[in-house]
Amino acid sequence: MTTANLLLHPVRLRILQALVGAGPLTTAQLRERLPDIPPATMYRHVAALAKAEVLEVVDERRVRGTVERSYRIRQDGALVGEEARTSMTREDHRQAFTAFSGALMGDFERYLSRDDAEPADDGLLYRQGSVWLTDEEFAELVEDLEKAVTSRARTTPGDGRKRHIVSLVVVPDGEGGADGADRADGADGASGSGSAE
Repeated sequence: MTTANLLLHPVRLRILQALVGAGPLTTAQLRERLPDIPPATMYRHVAALAKAEVLEVVDERRVRGTVERSYRIRQDGALVGEEARTSMTREDHRQAFTAFSGALMGDFERYLSRDDAEPADDGLLYRQGSVWLTDEEFAELVEDLEKAVTSRARTTPGDGRKRHIVSLVVVPDGEGGADGADRADGADGASGSGSAE
């Protein structure tokens, strides 16, 4: 199984999202946060992520004759690296994006289904725009965006903090001339979405 396929499976994506910024969680705690995932499915996917060293065990304790493990994400193991991305076929990217967008739509639906969901007050945001950049400017933009999110990814619950899921999609747009005349409407190009949860 490739790293991309491992990480971008819809159930495994949700497990990783539940762990981001939450601190170590047991499989039982993950089941409480993701009650629609059957127990056997949850255990199977947590085991797959642990075996691939995407999750690490940070604590073990005996509970009624079994060992209960607490897991956290290994940041270096939870990324689809550049090498893996370059070896992916177009169909691999299509499947990975389908899994990613399915997980994103699931997060959005779960948020809107909550009784206490207040999109305007909660800061629900989804937006799309395009930018014209050189390769160097684009690399700088990606670096800035990654820094903006990762610098805040290690914060913990409490002190009035609410958990937000931030998703980013960047799509190269080959349409239009170099002067931008054919794409003056500003549509397409890069998409960003953040959902309050």
